[in-house]
Amino acid sequence: MNRMATLLTLLMGFAATHADANLIVNGSFENPAVAAGSYMENNIAGWTVVGGTVAVVSGTFSAECCVFPAEDGNQWVDLTGVTSNAVEGVEQAVSTTPGTLYTLSFYVGNVYDPTGIFGTTSTVDVKLGGINGTLLYVATNNSTTTGTQVWTQFTTTFTATASSTTLDFLNADPSNDNSNGLDNVVLTGNASASAPEPSAVGFLLIGLGLFVWMRKRVATSC
Repeated sequence: MNRMATLLTLLMGFAATHADANLIVNGSFENPAVAAGSYMENNIAGWTVVGGTVAVVSGTFSAECCVFPAEDGNQWVDLTGVTSNAVEGVEQAVSTTPGTLYTLSFYVGNVYDPTGIFGTTSTVDVKLGGINGTLLYVATNNSTTTGTQVWTQFTTTFTATASSTTLDFLNADPSNDNSNGLDNVVLTGNASASAPEPSAVGFLLIGLGLFVWMRKRVATSC
């Protein structure tokens, strides 16, 4: 009986994990790869750059006061770009189910450089529906650690109203602040707030079938 219960638990766990898969493409900005210690402007697989320029930055990049490690993987995005430092950022349209609750998680990176070019805080505006869309969340990293980029995680939720939802992550730092990090963006559907995916239902049915079959075998052998 313990083996049967374990099998069913594993199948249910697999189905739940599948249902909670990240809907964001290239959420850690690893594609394409940039040279170690360097950066590259405006070329990010799965994302559209809006409002100006942004830069994909190597986690081994360093400048003036600081080093700039990635939060996840080897790269991150600087929403202030290289030259314009305006209301600019990245956006991605994802398939969603109307009425379903979604959870959005992301990290904002900040370096504390009060006498230099990188500023003291990093603020990211998250919008739904494009650069001129509805403001969903304002995330500010107030870290005062010197010498290195520090990452802070932020989490929010929204209920989808259409079959496609566009998420924007926009620089909200002042023009004299030249670093605003974004990394490890994850979007998942709330399985408890909507029907399970067909694949998840299938795995659960298979598990229940095996459970019943094994119980019959045990009963017959007794």
